[in-house]
Amino acid sequence: MGWKPLIILPSVSNSVSAVLEPAGIENTIGVVTGLYLKDPNDARWAEDPALKDWLAWMKKYQPNASIGDLYNVQGYTAAQVMAEVLQNCRDDLSRENILRQSTTLDGLALPMLLPGIKIHTEPNDVTPIRQIQMARFDGKSWVLFGDVLGEK
Repeated sequence: MGWKPLIILPSVSNSVSAVLEPAGIENTIGVVTGLYLKDPNDARWAEDPALKDWLAWMKKYQPNASIGDLYNVQGYTAAQVMAEVLQNCRDDLSRENILRQSTTLDGLALPMLLPGIKIHTEPNDVTPIRQIQMARFDGKSWVLFGDVLGEK
């Protein structure tokens, strides 16, 4: 019939090496997702200082891990959030202060987040990522919708 439904992956399932490759790259062309992290598979970031720092960190601390796995970028970024919280705690590492610091992050920009995406938390809303950029998989990497439309 030639029918090809639109497949939308949640952001927790958009790793090229961990999810798309096992599914068969040819089967994933055209899949749509929301991104908030820089994809190490994307050539646009090849000269990005943040990606170079991440690659050096991976080589030093995770030499046997896949650098194409977006989950590694996720873990690295989550660790940076925790480091920020602990730095903000200063000398008070009490449970109360850790909670206070972790629920008052306002506009934290981290190197492996996509440009314009920042971490925000509040005491009544601890969801740190509140923005995404929609992207479509072209068989090699995720292409942001703005890029498809000629915007950058």
